[in-house]
Amino acid sequence: MARRPWSFKEDRRLMELAKSSASLEQAAKALGRTPDAIKRMALRLGLSLKSKSGKKN
Repeated sequence: MARRPWSFKEDRRLMELAKSSASLEQAAKALGRTPDAIKRMALRLGLSLKSKSGKKN
């Protein structure tokens, strides 16, 4: 599967989602990307996202 390049707009949106404490799964759904792709980009941008699978709020 080919990877789709990230746009500046998507980078900014991921930063906003991380700042608002969105989960990894929520960010993936919002950006139309896989959780793995979100995790890789978050690492690259120095962001922290939590996975929903561990805890329920």
